[in-house]
Order: sequence, then C-alpha cells, then structure tokens
Amino acid sequence: MKLQKKVAVITGAASGIGKAIAELYANEDIKVVLADLDLDSAKAVEEGITRSGGEAKAVKVNVANLADIENMIAAAVKEFGTLDILVNNAGITDSMEPAGDIDDEKWDDIFEINTKGVMRAIRTTLPIFLEKGKGVIINTASTGGLNGAHAGAAYTASKHAVVGITKNTGFMYADKGIRCNAIAPGGVDTNIASAMKNIHGFGASRTKLSQGAMPRIGKPEEIAQVALFLASDASSFVNGTVITADAGWTAAF
Repeated sequence: MKLQKKVAVITGAASGIGKAIAELYANEDIKVVLADLDLDSAKAVEEGITRSGGEAKAVKVNVANLADIENMIAAAVKEFGTLDILVNNAGITDSMEPAGDIDDEKWDDIFEINTKGVMRAIRTTLPIFLEKGKGVIINTASTGGLNGAHAGAAYTASKHAVVGITKNTGFMYADKGIRCNAIAPGGVDTNIASAMKNIHGFGASRTKLSQGAMPRIGKPEEIAQVALFLASDASSFVNGTVITADAGWTAAF
C-alpha cells in the first residue's frame, strides 16, 4: 500500500474496529497513535504492536473533550513528527430509543462523542494537512447513518450527521490534497453493544425488521481492510463518499 512511515491517529483504538485498524496499519509500517478513554487497554494494544516490530503510542482521550482532542493531535506530532491520516472511529450507541422516548442528556452525550468529536478532530487536524498539502481523513459512520431502521433516533441522527460532515469536508478540501471518506459498517462483532443499558422494547422490536435481512455479522478485521484502502493511494480518486461494508445487508432495502 506504500504507507511506510506514515503517521495515523485512530480514536477508539483500544478495542473492536479501532484496534483492528491500528494493528493492520502498524503491520503496514504506519506509526499509530492509539487514542482511547480506556488507557490501560490502549497500552495493551501498544505493547502488542511494539512486540511485533511496529511503532505505537497510547494516549488517553475522551473525544467529547476538546482539550483531549487537541492533546491527541499534538501528541502525534510530538511523538512522530507529523500526521498523515486521521481515523475518527470512537463512538457510542443508544439503547434503541425512538424519538418519543430519547431524553436530552443521552441525545447530547451521543452527539458529543459521535458527531462533535469527529468535527473537532477534523478541525484540529486540518491546519497540519493544509500546510503539508495532503492528508487523509476516515470517519467510521454506520449503516445506521444511511438508513432509519438500525438503531434508535439519537445514534441514527448522529451517524447521518457524520455522513454529512464527510461529504462536506471531502468537497471543501478536494483541491487541497485532502481526502475525507467514511466507512459504513453493518453489524460487526465488537463491544459497542455493552453500552446498551435498558434496551427500549418498542424500538428494538422495530429494528428486528431490518436485522432479519442481515446476511452475517462482520469481523473488525474486515472493516480494517477498508480503512487501509482508504488510507492508501489506491483510493486516490475516492473522496467525499461512504463505503458500505455490510455483506450486502442494505442492498436488500
């Protein structure tokens, strides 16, 4: 992929899709900053990458906190001298609440992490990319950002917003050597569902209509392969768009 010695920041890198992306990138000789609220788990990923001959730096980051995001980008430059790739992967889900039952606090929490965190990381990174005249941004959206039957109202709206940010950023900076794309995974075997407390019965029952069409559950490593493609020059003409990785799930409707 010709990505040797590139530097990438990956949020939510301690587990799931973020961990898989970090490990695959490191295997391609990309230097990775592992940003996660769970620093101990991020350090465990760092140790594994280092043992395998890669270069990694774990940083504790709450993507809902602007200071943490600014420190994350600064840490990448301090540790590795530059930044080439930003992967906005961190996210949380709702508990399938429809609009009639989502409360303001939960709505705000989901948007702070899933949407504002993405915007802030992009905003903080852009001066570096603009100075270099190149850079890659990859956002983890969701099939829930393309359809209305995969989650509750808050998560669905937050991921639709990520799709909008992706398209707008890709277009705005297209002539600056900067590409911005998103991945929309379908059902993937990660721990994101562990945050789902008190699952809303009605909301969950409605999403079962679409879940019945899901061909299979994906693996984080399969999504990581898409992130590797988007980071590389093999995708040089791909910009401002969303790649759906769901085994054909959303092709059914």
